[in-house]
This record gives sequence, C-alpha cells and structure tokens, in this order.
Amino acid sequence: MNRLQQDYCLGGRYLLDTRIASGGMGDVWAAHDGTLDRTVAVKVLRPLTDGEPVFARRFRDEALFTAGLRHPNIAQIYDYGEEDSLAYLVMELVPGEPLSTTVQREGAQSPEFVRSVMAQAALALGAAHEAGVVHRDVKPGNILVSPDGTVKLTDFGIARALDGSGHTRTGEVLGTPHYLSPEQAMGEAATGASDLYALGIVAHELLTGRRPFEKLTPVATALAQVNDPPPPLPAHVPPALRLLVEQCLAKAPSARPASARELGERLGSLDDVAVSGDAVPAVEVLGAAAEAEAIAVEAAEAPGGPAGTMFGPGPVHTPVPHRPAGAHRPAAATPIVRRVRGPRSTRVHWAWIPATGVLTVLATALVLAALR
Repeated sequence: MNRLQQDYCLGGRYLLDTRIASGGMGDVWAAHDGTLDRTVAVKVLRPLTDGEPVFARRFRDEALFTAGLRHPNIAQIYDYGEEDSLAYLVMELVPGEPLSTTVQREGAQSPEFVRSVMAQAALALGAAHEAGVVHRDVKPGNILVSPDGTVKLTDFGIARALDGSGHTRTGEVLGTPHYLSPEQAMGEAATGASDLYALGIVAHELLTGRRPFEKLTPVATALAQVNDPPPPLPAHVPPALRLLVEQCLAKAPSARPASARELGERLGSLDDVAVSGDAVPAVEVLGAAAEAEAIAVEAAEAPGGPAGTMFGPGPVHTPVPHRPAGAHRPAAATPIVRRVRGPRSTRVHWAWIPATGVLTVLATALVLAALR
C-alpha cells in the first residue's frame, strides 16, 4: 500500500485526499469521486498474503451486507472494487467521530445523549436484523456520531447472515471481548439478541465512562461477561433508561428486549430523561426525518446497482442535534429533538397544597385541645 498517498487515483475514479483512520486490516481515506463529483470515504484493505484469504472474503462480505441495507443510521456503501492486490470499499463519508473517541476525551455522557445514541443504533440494528444480518461487532469504535448528533453504524466486516452463512472458522469466536455476549463467549452462534447485549454494554460505558467488564486478559473478560453482573449504574440515570440498559445486559438472550426495533421504539417513547446541572433543556420535537420503514435492498442492488448504493446517496435524513434526548417517534423513525437551554424552571407540586391545609387544621385542633 506504499503507493497509496495523497492525489493517488484509485480505480481510475477515486482521488485520495487525507488518511482519516488506520487499523490492522487497512486504512480509511477521504477521497473525491471524480465520476459523481462528491466526497467519499474509501476503505482500503492492506495487501494480503496467501494465508489470509478469509480477510478478503470478509471484506467482500462487508460490501455485500452493508450495500443491501438502507437506513438513515447505517453508513451507506457506494462501491466495491479491486486493483492489483488491493481491495477497497467506497462509502458515505460521515463527519464527526466514533463514540470511543468521545468517551476517551470526555468520560461519562448525559442520559439524554445516551438515550439518543442507543435509540438510533437500535433502529439501525433493527433494519439489519430484519434484512437477515447480525452485526456481531457493536462497539463504540463502530458507532459514529456527527456534530449534529446523527448516529451511523459502521463496519459490518464480521457480520453474519441469520441463515448461518459466513466465514467464521471452526472454533473461532469473533468480536471484541469487552462487548461480547455471554452466548458468544460460550461458543454459541451470535443472534440479534447478541447485538442488543453489545449495545447495552456500549450504553453502560457511555453512562459511566468505563467498560463494565474489563479484566487483565481477553479470556478473563469474556468469562466475566458470562458470570459477573454488571456494575450498578450511577444514581442519576433515570429509572426507565436504567431498566432498558439492564434488560439488554441480561445474561439470557430470551430476557433481553424482543427485537432491536422494539428497543428503539421504547427508547424513543421515554419521557423521564433529565439533564443534571444548573439548566434544564426545553426539548423541541422537530418532525420525523427517517423513512417509515427500513428498506432491505435485493441482492441485485448491491454495489453497482441503483440509487442508494453506488449511483446515489441514501435517503435524505434531517440530522439530530448533538447530545439530544430522544422523543416519541413513529415505528421506524429516528428520535429527533432540539435542546434549548434556559433557566431552571420551578415545578409546583399542587398535590401538597390541600395536604398542607389539612395539616394546618389538625395542628390548630391539637393546640385548642391542649389549652382546655
């Protein structure tokens, strides 16, 4: 990959600009699509040896799985190509940063922000699950958040079809131990419920600023997922949000929410998330911007197909402001709110007024009785 540098034209179409991320499997570049005149992200797999064909197959799987999904909270795949020994994915360039960077820099996040992130990610997972795809690697590093608060789920590189097809080798457990479900740690197949467990781990980490299960070795961490209860959440976490996070973290898959879509809807209907501090946000609901239903694109609409994959952007999505609380939305819509900070309001508890009157009458009667 030494030839990959600024101004290199990959595939005769994508002019590389800036390397924005690097990892063990390759690099991600911001690039210009000369054909459609737009800025994209290009993920380039590092050259493989003959002993690593499984990584190339997984890379192609990521293109196939993700291109077959269209949802406002899933980073869209536009194209897939190969040049000499290089394979590359062309995808939507998402502004912002992964949650892992946010937590590392800022620590624990507000409940309203966590609810918004969790709701959007759950709806994205719901679209994937309904299309027959399990992500298997839900973690902060794979959840991007734009400055306006829009969440994008990325990296379906180790995703698996619900029909069992995939490239996992016998005895191989894929995923990150800190976000691995108990059933995966025990060698069982990942399901949609496994993704919900991982999302619960992410939410717990966002609310506390630290991973709930972190031991000295990956094996010890995986065993903790199986045997140990998660640490308690902070006292300021609202009860309804606390309940949903705890349900996601249930050791038994059957005890978790019935589906990712249901979880997203429940998170969107919460009304008890408040911000701690000296100001309480007034929440202004903006109108739905997501599609009414997630669209599962047929295999014929994989990279090189119609609009929404290679030849056009995905559905238009009105963004979510940074760190918003979710609002009640229709079944498949993403919670969209705008926070407006103002002075703390004073809530009058009217029920105390008649109660105070009764206490006054009783006290007067006792005084009169004592004087007699």
